[in-house]
Amino acid sequence: MSQNALHECVRASLESYFQDLNGTDPAGLHDMLVKAVEKPLLEVVMEQAQHNQSRAAQWLGLNRNTLRKKLLEHKLID
Repeated sequence: MSQNALHECVRASLESYFQDLNGTDPAGLHDMLVKAVEKPLLEVVMEQAQHNQSRAAQWLGLNRNTLRKKLLEHKLID
């Protein structure tokens, strides 16, 4: 999947979300979207990095401690 395809997928999902709201104003949209995307992103990257947090952090462009905090927040590690 190209970066453009991912962009279009996210865009289509957001347009559908707004249609489903049927005129109701959204609340906390940014936080909702980040939470929806972040967990599967972390799951896939950790799997691809064979659960090596240092490698995963490097791939994500994060500090290892930041990655660890996010993994804990999403209950992906103990």
